[in-house]
Amino acid sequence: MAKKKRRIVEEPEEQYEFTPTEFNEREFILKDIYSTKVFLVAVLLGAIVGVVGAIICNHWDSDYAWVVATLISFAVMGLMRNILAAVGFRPEMIELKSMIGNYLLYLAIGLGLCILFVNEPFTSIL
Repeated sequence: MAKKKRRIVEEPEEQYEFTPTEFNEREFILKDIYSTKVFLVAVLLGAIVGVVGAIICNHWDSDYAWVVATLISFAVMGLMRNILAAVGFRPEMIELKSMIGNYLLYLAIGLGLCILFVNEPFTSIL
């Protein structure tokens, strides 16, 4: 007995269309400017804490003055959200990645300036 030929019925392929979400350029620019302002406040806080830490290390006659300066810098970092809120910013509007970057930059500037000002050319100034 002969077998029947099976007819292969081609099903129509599904059509996929990419529809991008609506991009609000004004909101993006305002959010970026806001993040930059918070970034500048973090830089300013880092500079202030670095100078205060250097003053503590230069004028406190103890081998553990650097520990106190480091603890102060980490304490201010922990309070940065509260400080930003007191200054008038809303830190919840900032993305987590940007805020982590602000924290790391604050620590780098604060501890870097402290180390810089503790060394010889600057000890007479501070």
